[in-house]
Amino acid sequence: MEKTDYSWWDIIKIPFRYAPSYSASIALEKILSGLVPTLQVIVTAKFLDTAIAVVSGDMNYSEIFLPLISVVLLIVYSWVSEELVKLINVKLQMRLREKFRVTITEKRAKLKYKHVENKDTWDLISRVSKEPEIQCKNAYNNFLELIALFIRVIGLLVVLVAYVWWAALIISGILFSLFMVSLRSGEDMYEANREVSKYRRRFEYLGEVLTGRESVEERTLFGYTDEVNKKWEEQYETARKIEYNTDKMVYKRTMGRSIFTIFVSVIIIIILIRPVYRGLLSTGIFISISTGVIELTQLMSWQFTFYVTQFSKDKEYLKDLDIFMKLNETKGALDLPSTENIKFNSLEFRNVSFKYPGTDNYILRNISFIIRKGLHYAFVGVNGAGKTTITKLVTGLYDEFEGDILINGKNIKEYRQSELKSLCSVVYQDFAKYFISLKDNIAIGNINSMNQKGSENDIKDSMKIMGLEEVAEKLPKGWDTPLGKIKSGGLDLSGGQWQRVGMARAIVGNAPIKILDEPTAALDPISESHIYEEFEQISRGGTTIFISHRLGSTKLADEIFVIDHGSVAESGSHSELMKLDGIYANMYESQRSWYL
Repeated sequence: MEKTDYSWWDIIKIPFRYAPSYSASIALEKILSGLVPTLQVIVTAKFLDTAIAVVSGDMNYSEIFLPLISVVLLIVYSWVSEELVKLINVKLQMRLREKFRVTITEKRAKLKYKHVENKDTWDLISRVSKEPEIQCKNAYNNFLELIALFIRVIGLLVVLVAYVWWAALIISGILFSLFMVSLRSGEDMYEANREVSKYRRRFEYLGEVLTGRESVEERTLFGYTDEVNKKWEEQYETARKIEYNTDKMVYKRTMGRSIFTIFVSVIIIIILIRPVYRGLLSTGIFISISTGVIELTQLMSWQFTFYVTQFSKDKEYLKDLDIFMKLNETKGALDLPSTENIKFNSLEFRNVSFKYPGTDNYILRNISFIIRKGLHYAFVGVNGAGKTTITKLVTGLYDEFEGDILINGKNIKEYRQSELKSLCSVVYQDFAKYFISLKDNIAIGNINSMNQKGSENDIKDSMKIMGLEEVAEKLPKGWDTPLGKIKSGGLDLSGGQWQRVGMARAIVGNAPIKILDEPTAALDPISESHIYEEFEQISRGGTTIFISHRLGSTKLADEIFVIDHGSVAESGSHSELMKLDGIYANMYESQRSWYL
């Protein structure tokens, strides 16, 4: 998949790359299906002329069998081949799902984190990676259908040229006009799809809020359905109107040319009556040509227009695929955490400034601080001060920063991703809830030893530390009980229990730095403070970083960094900062009543 440019030719190349035998079988069937209608015109004409001659006594009765058998065989072939190609298409789709979709998924996983947080690139990623195997299979089949139509049209035109060359010339001109209009229509429709994808993501999310299980309690309690439904309808109607206006424009283009094509076809058939009357054309030829012209009208009016439009849309999809494949990646993004953890001694930010890609506002401004082995630190400050951004830089999610970030005196950019992954264990505010077993929910915190002998003891220890043993005992299947309600027999946990699962996941890992980035923000201040105390106790001997805008846990820290407008405004221990009587002291005094 790694190549410079994607073009319409890749509609064929991609299926052949991943499933050559299935792709070749489908291509052969489509080509033959394009030849069959022309053969049917010739064979039908022969059958009709023979039948008329037999009835008039000019030919023997036995001479009709060969043309009749030929007609029947062509009909049978059309039926059988159509069903056979459906089966092969299922196999092609399965093969593409196994290989092509995996390729797209891996590319998506390797993308730099900035592309995930950028709205425009995320819309692009969503369009390209939504059922890519079906997109690819349909594009291939649509293209082959178009080729088959070309063969059918050319075959019928050849028959026309043999008898009425001027009719073939007129139809060729109409065909070219329809082709150009359909290409433009396809481009317009895919461009509309690009625009609609922005709104589709929003109304699909709102639809989940309105119907999903996750929000059923609040939906019932607060009764916000009508208000959210209005917002859903607004986004849905915007998307629908864009699609409707585009479809209406395309329909008008197609309808006008289709009516003209039908009119021309009727004129051609009427004109052909005279040669039949004069004996220049046989009755069988006239009926076959008339049937062929009518079929051409149908093909050119709708099927041909449809498949050319689809071909144009598929070309636009490949343009998106091309942009997607060119998005820059994080080297080593798929690597597992290194089994040899970094022997951590220090982490230093030296005059680091950072702004998110595509923005002009600096989140961090010349920030400097040092984290040393074995100590506990706290980053505090109001929401939006830049605390979480610091964790994103420490864990290597972003590397487009100014200044220097040093780990053990070595620039962070010189470390491999596998090494950075083994450096930190983070519990974020919006930590993940995996709907798998309780055991596996914790075990993935140390993926390298997940299935190794002795790993179960580590999981049990982390559960004991975080008070999850009693929770596991009450579950139907113990720690093998699937969490969430998407599986039969699955059970959900309370918010506080989920938070303890997330923290147990961080404990089971061997990372030398453990970071809590406000994972307990939904709890009351006292409960949050107790959980931080527990985490501090189990992390003694290691390095921990607490990030919060609430200060109940800050007394646990050896050093506190007060972040204000992207810089370290104050630093020191709790007592030192209280004596300073600055930002920290004011924040602490304002929150003191929370902990009384």
